[in-house]
Amino acid sequence: MAKAPILTPQADDFPRWYQDLINKAELADNGPVRGTMVIRPYGYGLWERMQQEMDARIKDAGASNAYFPLFIPQSYLTREAEHVEGFAPELAVVTHGGGKELEEPVVVRPTSETIINEYFSKWVQSYRDLPLLINQWANVVRWEMRPRVFLRTSEFLWQEGHTAHATYEDARDYAARIHRDVYYDFMVNVLGIDVVLGRKTAKERFAGAINTLTLEGMMGDGKALQLGTSHELGQNFAKAFNTSYLSKDGHQELVWQTSWGVSTRMVGGLIMSHGDDNGLRVPPRLAPVQAVVLAIKGDDAVIAKVREIGDQLKAAGIRVQVDDRTDTPFGRRAVDWELKGVPVRIEVGPRDLENGTAMLARRIPGGKEPVRLEELVGLLPKVLEEDQALLLSQSRERREARTTDVKTIEEAAEAAVAGGWARIRWADLGPEGEAKLAEQAVTVRCLVGEDGSVPEADDAPGTIAIVARAY
Repeated sequence: MAKAPILTPQADDFPRWYQDLINKAELADNGPVRGTMVIRPYGYGLWERMQQEMDARIKDAGASNAYFPLFIPQSYLTREAEHVEGFAPELAVVTHGGGKELEEPVVVRPTSETIINEYFSKWVQSYRDLPLLINQWANVVRWEMRPRVFLRTSEFLWQEGHTAHATYEDARDYAARIHRDVYYDFMVNVLGIDVVLGRKTAKERFAGAINTLTLEGMMGDGKALQLGTSHELGQNFAKAFNTSYLSKDGHQELVWQTSWGVSTRMVGGLIMSHGDDNGLRVPPRLAPVQAVVLAIKGDDAVIAKVREIGDQLKAAGIRVQVDDRTDTPFGRRAVDWELKGVPVRIEVGPRDLENGTAMLARRIPGGKEPVRLEELVGLLPKVLEEDQALLLSQSRERREARTTDVKTIEEAAEAAVAGGWARIRWADLGPEGEAKLAEQAVTVRCLVGEDGSVPEADDAPGTIAIVARAY
């Protein structure tokens, strides 16, 4: 009788595979309130590594971290009409506190444009105060009707950047810098996901923005996932909150603004981009544990050697964990580490010691081979970089193979429903065609130029619409 698979095969049921993997790899669990999640230590370790990499890039772009309150007066949201209309269905509102009804209801932070503008309007007095570049790492609440762990939860973790500038051009260029130099660089070079940079259509823009830049990734089932956005807010919030400054010419001027964010949704994107039927495959540059050294048996010499190897790899700058829990069967431990997607396993038993070797198991390309013990420290950095590059190339190859150039709305819908992406000229689709696609649960993910650039306007010459089903 064939042994039942640990995970539901992707080809049989991709959503079930996704949920199985989250459970079996001990990434997260459902919270006690519908739509919430408990992020388990290994899953949180992935998020921490994402934070570290992102935070360094955000600071390189000149932004500083701050923190703003979780509770926002409801009246703040009503000042910008499009913003409140966009978020109204998702709001969690507190009406009582301390056993009494509140004089004014407060909203649990869905995003922070309004409360941050309240303080920007106090902090910005003259052109010398600009640009003001602020980021915060926080949680937000958007009441979710169809929750899915990491992808859509009522509470999630994220970073949100908010900036104020003296000119439209400066704000526009900064939003594009975050889009390209922070988000794209991180997603391609650390997450190993070959994302597409594009511009959202007017229908898909962030509520209150004049332009939204997006990064879209193709998941293992061909659907699209929006992994991050950077918004040009124009002067909409500045008008609502009178966020103004005294210019060099002595005139009172409204600031121009941006906001931008990525969230724990990236963990879901990581799973669905790189995972296979054996579990996660974590890019080495991201991995909290890049290599695990396993003792096959509880032999004193073996235990001593795996700890020695662990110390040597750690000294070489590799994030390593020693697994000498020989009271747990080796096979079970090996499967657990495979599920968690650790890039490299180094397996050592008594016979390996006799031969002066260790068995090197590579999670990303698969396969095992014996390696001389004295060669491990020098070999691993090269192996990890090879495997990082392989994940990115596989992501790119999947997207290119499953993207079809089409000429009609019907062909675009057909390609998306079949589990791929379609490219169609925006001039042949337009808002009317976008509405027709939505009837089949197909959306325009973004607009791109023919050369892969981000168009400056929806109707820029040669603009292409990327069409897909999405999470």
